[in-house]
Amino acid sequence: MLVSPGSARIVRLALTNFRSYRSVRFDSGNDVVVLLGPNGVGKTNLLEAISFLSAGRGLRRATLEQVACSAGDGSWAIAAEVVGALGLTTLGTGIDSPGLDGFKAALTRKCRIDGEPVGSASAFADHLRVVWLTPGMDGLFTAAAADRRRFLDRLVLAVDTQHSRRMGALERALRSRNRLLEQPQPDLHWLDAVERETAETAISVAAARTETVRRLSAKLAHDRQTQLDGDRSFPWAEIALDGGVENALSEAPATDVEDRYREALKRNRGRDAAAGRTLEGPHLTDLKVTYGPKGIPAADASTGEQKALLIGLVLAHAGLVTEMAGFAPVLLLDEVVAHLDPSRRTALYGWLTRLRAQVFLTGADPAAFGEIAGDAALYTVSPGQVARQ
Repeated sequence: MLVSPGSARIVRLALTNFRSYRSVRFDSGNDVVVLLGPNGVGKTNLLEAISFLSAGRGLRRATLEQVACSAGDGSWAIAAEVVGALGLTTLGTGIDSPGLDGFKAALTRKCRIDGEPVGSASAFADHLRVVWLTPGMDGLFTAAAADRRRFLDRLVLAVDTQHSRRMGALERALRSRNRLLEQPQPDLHWLDAVERETAETAISVAAARTETVRRLSAKLAHDRQTQLDGDRSFPWAEIALDGGVENALSEAPATDVEDRYREALKRNRGRDAAAGRTLEGPHLTDLKVTYGPKGIPAADASTGEQKALLIGLVLAHAGLVTEMAGFAPVLLLDEVVAHLDPSRRTALYGWLTRLRAQVFLTGADPAAFGEIAGDAALYTVSPGQVARQ
């Protein structure tokens, strides 16, 4: 399969001292890239490296120290040549050695576009968007609300590159408020100012989530009506936000909701001080998912149904990213194919073809990729190495 227009493509990837790779470089310009090898040889590490070409901590949510090769000096680097809407571009990110003359320096992730420094990986979004599905997400619907909230914010970030900045500002504001409430006699003027900032930022976060969920709900409904030949391999989902601030935004202007939340923060100072944390706000929001065909909470569906539902949700989100960004994202599917029966595997390949995104798939069994072997770029992964078949 050749590179399709209207999509971002990673045509070459190079890693230095990243996870299990001291130095590796491989061409990856095909629409479908399959990484084959036994468990533990480093397939997911390659996908994680690609995920670092977007804002955030990658698909494993690792720290900057954790992804450095154990045999290296603590530094690591990722470079990718990308063909996108703006032509051929080189994206790079990594950290310098954290130690110098025995002293440990603060780690700072550096990002570059065509060799020029940029403020953060959010700047990469003009050239590349990345969406992923990993085995660690399989229990999403039965996990704690915090896991679904992180998943939700990742969905938002893929279509709104400023969302990580808002989330960071909200976390800092909440920490500042909590620290002030720990004091026996906090400065009330300062506390007022912090709560004003907290409320303003909270509304921005909640509004971005609300808009993304609205758009994704519409996309899910559209896909449900237009699935080819009545295909229901990946059941449709209904999604909704469960959060006081987000719910209020559907009923009142944002300025009114902001005023009410700021008043609630002030009113609940005593309660929050006793708890040691802020007990109301978008930092506690949950994403509610319903298994559409049965009208039941996704958590109550079978394990297989949940897996299929999650795949459908991620595919719909990738389609939404395509519509909003103007080009298809790079899709990372880690060990997804191995857990599908033949009919769903065929359906997945059909979805990927229609999506026209570059997709990286991992697996241990070459037979699982037989249907697409003729069109895909197949690579054998062994410890520290990647070789084209």
